[in-house]
Amino acid sequence: MNKTLDENLSQEIAKTIKSKAKKPFDNAYKAVLITENAKYVQGFLVFVGRPYKPMEHSWIEVDDVIIDPTIPHLHKNPQNLWYFPAQILTVKKLKALIEEAKEDYPEDDPLPIYGSAPYEYYGDVMLGGEEYLTAYQAAEAKCREVNGLNSETN
Repeated sequence: MNKTLDENLSQEIAKTIKSKAKKPFDNAYKAVLITENAKYVQGFLVFVGRPYKPMEHSWIEVDDVIIDPTIPHLHKNPQNLWYFPAQILTVKKLKALIEEAKEDYPEDDPLPIYGSAPYEYYGDVMLGGEEYLTAYQAAEAKCREVNGLNSETN
């Protein structure tokens, strides 16, 4: 299923929540709390250019529409952004997981949320279940495609 990025709504929500650069998980969390029928999504973002690899990212979705409250800080053409979801959470589930993370690991930031073990490796990181590995591999292939890279040059 292809989802469409709503650039205008992304900009509007970013302004409303006072979106911050390099804080996609926090931005998406704030956005999902103020957007009716929205779901919080964690996954990967691909675009043309550096760093030539998928970026861990978060956004929200309403039906088949992607709303990215971090978009003003990306400085990329929205038509050249590709989103690869690994985990989709309702507001209720997200709040419960954040509370649990705060209780279990009070010294750590509760976001992002990686689900339960066993974890898989993707890139240089071991976080997330098999759905993260699958999303990362799809994002990595798209990244090679849009940047004209072959697997030996990564």
